[in-house]
Amino acid sequence: MIGRIMSLIEIPSDIADQHRSISMAHDNKVVHLSGQKPVGRFSLPPALIRLRDASGQSLKSVLGSFFEQADDSLFALADRAGSNQDQTAYFDAMRELRLRRKSMAVSMLQYVSQAFNDFGRFKPSHSGSALEEVDQDSLSLLDHSELEQQVAIDNLVTKLRNRYQEPVRMLAARVRHLMPEIQMSDDQMPLSPEVICGGIAEACSDLDIDIRAKLVVLKLFERLLVDKLAALYDQANKTLVAEGVLPDMRRAPVGGSSPQPKRPVPQAGAPALSPGQAGAEHGASGAASFPTFSELSALLHQGETSSAAGGLPAGGVTLDTGGLMARLSDLQGSLTQVSGAEVVPLRQQIVSVLQEPGGKKATLGQVDGDVVNLVSMLFDFILEDRQLHPVMKALIGRLQIPVLKVALSDRNFFNRGGHPVRKLLNELALSAIGWSEKRQGMRDPLREKIEEVVDRVLNEFTDNVELFEELLKDFGHFMDLDRRRRELVEQRLRDAEEGRARQERASQAAINLIQEETAGREIPAAVMQILSEPWTRYLQWVVLRQGEESEQWQSACAVTERLIWSVDPRPVSDETRSELLRAIPEVVEDLRSALQEISWDPFSTDAAIRDLELAHVDVFQKLVTAPVSDVEKAPEDPALAEEELDQPEQMLAPPEPQVDAGAPEEIAQSETEPVVAESVQSDAQPATEAPVAAEEAPSASVVAAEWLARADQLRVGSWIEMVRDDTRVRCKLAAFIKATGKYIFVNRSGAKVAEYHRDDLAVALQDGVITLLDDGLIFDRALESIIDNLRHSRKD
Repeated sequence: MIGRIMSLIEIPSDIADQHRSISMAHDNKVVHLSGQKPVGRFSLPPALIRLRDASGQSLKSVLGSFFEQADDSLFALADRAGSNQDQTAYFDAMRELRLRRKSMAVSMLQYVSQAFNDFGRFKPSHSGSALEEVDQDSLSLLDHSELEQQVAIDNLVTKLRNRYQEPVRMLAARVRHLMPEIQMSDDQMPLSPEVICGGIAEACSDLDIDIRAKLVVLKLFERLLVDKLAALYDQANKTLVAEGVLPDMRRAPVGGSSPQPKRPVPQAGAPALSPGQAGAEHGASGAASFPTFSELSALLHQGETSSAAGGLPAGGVTLDTGGLMARLSDLQGSLTQVSGAEVVPLRQQIVSVLQEPGGKKATLGQVDGDVVNLVSMLFDFILEDRQLHPVMKALIGRLQIPVLKVALSDRNFFNRGGHPVRKLLNELALSAIGWSEKRQGMRDPLREKIEEVVDRVLNEFTDNVELFEELLKDFGHFMDLDRRRRELVEQRLRDAEEGRARQERASQAAINLIQEETAGREIPAAVMQILSEPWTRYLQWVVLRQGEESEQWQSACAVTERLIWSVDPRPVSDETRSELLRAIPEVVEDLRSALQEISWDPFSTDAAIRDLELAHVDVFQKLVTAPVSDVEKAPEDPALAEEELDQPEQMLAPPEPQVDAGAPEEIAQSETEPVVAESVQSDAQPATEAPVAAEEAPSASVVAAEWLARADQLRVGSWIEMVRDDTRVRCKLAAFIKATGKYIFVNRSGAKVAEYHRDDLAVALQDGVITLLDDGLIFDRALESIIDNLRHSRKD
């Protein structure tokens, strides 16, 4: 959802340029000093796009937490206010925040998103130096309230700068590293304190309150929001580190420049690099997150075994790097005609490459042989990885030769986290985790896109690594559009599930209230019908609209109590008749008003009122014919009391209506909708709510604590594989509904696949019905596995 908002507000560059030219035509005093090429639509690096989307989610969470605390804080301040004027300001601020919290959050998200989309050209409207740049001669022209607001914003910027100086500078260094060709000042960094505070000022500009109350809101941001931004900056840095952007940076660089990577020191026994190779390795952008090629080569030879260093044929003629590259290019051309699920391991392909005329076999130099061995190990891991579907393994496996050519020409391929080839492999594998094969005849956009990428590499790649950067950008754009579409579908599903949870909670609250009030009483059947249908609907509507802590709910509870007492007034005394005469008109009027409020059918309302009046007539007749003493003695009989206690529960049939809190007028027009909705729901959700039958499911005490902990640690977005009807289905956790404790799983298209409660999910994990998939970067996982294997081999 956040990604969709951020994409919608991007301004096409031609419109922006036209707007700038018109502005300059009207004001000849404006001089355009920037000579930078503007960043166009969809031209941001994929890592920056992910930072934009991830930071949007984090900022949305931070704002949600802020608004939850703001109400309580303002109420406490109003309670301690020293004057009526102060108290009014606090209450005005509280009212505006309640009414405009959604629009304020959207405004801030749009503002921050614009800072990303106009990278390098965006200037925060409220920067920390705004007051220093004001001309003293024009200072008197500023409105006093605007000046006070500017001072409050500047104080907030200063506080954020001082509080988060180190993480902000580290984040700015990583962002500059992604787009070194764009000049970006500190306050233009999309998540700088100036941008965030500018978003706050933009959100507060539309508040319909005086400056006193507005300053209260800004002060509240300073008190509550500052402490919550630590997680935002921490997550932003982690997002870029995961993308391989300066992962080893521990301190922010001085002067805003990116840190230079340290030159690796080869271990003893490692092959020496040529001056050109050493210079390239030293000048690589970004610090190495893994051992360099020199260190990997040393590991290969220190733990030399037949599996680690062997596998390549030995012979007389040594093939140099140029000759090997030429033969690999010929082999790559022949791979364009190969299409199938069969993947030939790289070592077998190299055997044919080294075949010489006359049956002889060439050998490789030590450096080239090490590169071939390392790339072979990488693809062995990828092709054996259970996280990928065999079809996707076959597609990615066709890239073995081009990747080997890249590794032979660029030794930094192994230790440079931001290398475009590594990033493209990671992106292809990550997109394929949740993929499953479509039925014959159905379009599969993801498979078609990956095939297009692979075919372009095989047909166009020679030694131009820029091709991978182009393909990475294009594939990132495709995945961004696909992710936004899926996020929209998943958001609709989450909204529906949360609405269903609220409906269930409201229905249970209404039923509990009626059962509690009718326990031990004799309720006429006609009145019980009123309670179980229209009145239950009204109670649900109150819970959905106002909540169980609201005054309206307390009032509804009181009306329920009086209504039930009016048809069974216990205990009966001499004053009961006169109390009924005074209470009945008010009860009838309250019932009529409540049914009108939910737009209940007028004819049904009149019928319900008539039934209630008839019940009241019967009550008065009983009071006349039955002596007071007999009525008073009746409850003393334990057997009778027990029968009366059971009777209402048998008569009350818990309804399952679907009430929309925002459209009460639709309730009367959909009396039969609950049954229809239930049948539609069962058809639309082929998955079972819990694959283990209720009578067979072990209790929480039987499930091992380890599996309950694993269920608790499952995060939204995690991919799993479940066994259902002897087939394996891949899906991801789309939402956790706290109100009902349900885990909702969807497939890659965003359609609901299954839902589990916590205990059922733990049982499924324990029994192996569900297994977790590792959605980490596949290249990095493969390299880690190789390093571990080599180190263990050395120890052995």
